[in-house]
Amino acid sequence: MPDRTSPEHYVAGYDAILVAACSTGRRLKRDELEALRLQGERAAEAGVGLRALVRVHLAAARSVRASLAPGAADHLLSVVEQAIDAFAEGHERAQRLAVRQEEAARREFIDDLLYGRSDLGRLAGRAERFGLLLSHAHAVAAAQGPEPFGDGSPVTRRIESALLARFGDRRILLTTKDGRLVCIAPGDQSDVLAFFAKQAYAAAEGGRVAIGRAHPGAGGVVHSYEEALNALDLAERMNLEDPVLRAADLLVYPVLTRDRQAMADLVESVLGPLREARGGPRPLIRTLAAYFDSGCVAAEAARRLSLSVRAMTYRLDRIRRLTGADPADPGHRYTLQTAVIGARFLDWPERDS
Repeated sequence: MPDRTSPEHYVAGYDAILVAACSTGRRLKRDELEALRLQGERAAEAGVGLRALVRVHLAAARSVRASLAPGAADHLLSVVEQAIDAFAEGHERAQRLAVRQEEAARREFIDDLLYGRSDLGRLAGRAERFGLLLSHAHAVAAAQGPEPFGDGSPVTRRIESALLARFGDRRILLTTKDGRLVCIAPGDQSDVLAFFAKQAYAAAEGGRVAIGRAHPGAGGVVHSYEEALNALDLAERMNLEDPVLRAADLLVYPVLTRDRQAMADLVESVLGPLREARGGPRPLIRTLAAYFDSGCVAAEAARRLSLSVRAMTYRLDRIRRLTGADPADPGHRYTLQTAVIGARFLDWPERDS
């Protein structure tokens, strides 16, 4: 049985082609060129490298040259050039096809993995081909920037190179989905996703990265991915400023906002009176948000809003008089803070008007 991994297997008949062309001084015929291209394709499909194949073709040409008449030998170089060019074209054509097929298979796998559309057992079997062991827990990070991330873009390649240089083969999968850059890593390797978040934020010159919690199994990847996407959506709706968000730190928000109607009622009941303020409720809602975000320290909240402490105190007193709730009173603080969270989540009062 012929060894299809041997470069010598793919020069069968090559010497006859050279002799026939050199004996008449003609160029290679169309069928001869196509035969050489097909040989190149078969060699690529068998995994034989092009450099080794070129060497055996040149060695065969040297053997043929010794048997040619002087005039025919002068024509050999141009024939060999044609032959190797055709052979290399076939080899490269097969390589490109293999790359496209691999990319299509990888994209199909990623779509199935992130959307949970495939049989979990079959998905786990396919995952090993791409470096994942779905029997283990995984966590997912998703990055979005000012511009969409694309497969093979300079930014994506730079982040991928940084990950490979830092962690090598740690069963990490980096891909793009819907303009976001997605990194899937083993759940016990939080350093990978932290490094990815730092690199993605820096490379994209801004944007935001969200990291889902680690979950076991193939379904765990979907769960973690959804958590990361929800965190990105929540950050946008809530105007959160942190460039890196962890789903584990944001669990309170979906709990508070699960019943939208109840939250809307709370916001209207607690913050509705702020409509009577000069300039509307939005400046006072920002005041409350800054006050709570600064740990209820009026001086720090004033600094964040570029206000004097006196102006900050006046605003807080105005809120107390309009709503009947004192932001400095622990008994009122939770209700006001929950209402502010709800207002940011519901985009109140703009969406309400």
